[in-house]
Amino acid sequence: MDAIEFLRQDEKLRPVIEKIGVVKIHKRKNICLHLCSSIMSQQLSTKVAAVFHRRFLELYGKKEPNPQQVIDTPFEKLRAIGLSNAKASYIQNVCRFFVENKITDKQLYAMNNEEVIALLTQIKGVGKWTVEMILMFSLGREDVFAIDDLGLCQAVIGLYGLKHRKKKIMRDKILKISQQWSPYRTYASMYLWRWKDNEPVA
Repeated sequence: MDAIEFLRQDEKLRPVIEKIGVVKIHKRKNICLHLCSSIMSQQLSTKVAAVFHRRFLELYGKKEPNPQQVIDTPFEKLRAIGLSNAKASYIQNVCRFFVENKITDKQLYAMNNEEVIALLTQIKGVGKWTVEMILMFSLGREDVFAIDDLGLCQAVIGLYGLKHRKKKIMRDKILKISQQWSPYRTYASMYLWRWKDNEPVA
């Protein structure tokens, strides 16, 4: 049974799947750069994030830079494309961490989800949510559910008609529902984001 067929067993999710159709997750190269892109796109709409990403690539002749090139880019030059001080700093932190620790895509692909989260959240400016987006959208992991993603939680609350005033009880309810989608929680998340039309950029 594939992911879509498995998730169609959920009566609430089935009509969403039928409306949206097949979704796919992809494995990508240059994970360091995708992590930088994820930081750049935080708290931005998909449209604005795409503008920032284009401006960033234009700094390197419209080609994907390697981590050392980003480290060597003057801070003011990164700021000039519209990044905040914090985001420009975090991007260089990411690249420095990858270079200093000689982290490769192959190494990250060989790790399990918890190991990737433990490694990359050591970087200042990189939180668990950011790494979860990398697990989903860059490393192609099929069973990730980002409980701290507001849009995702709102989608679950809306689709399943959840009601409770206490945050912890609501969180537990959302997690309990998400467990039934395992081992395909990433696919379920993608359907929920698209249902709410707020899929994150990574």
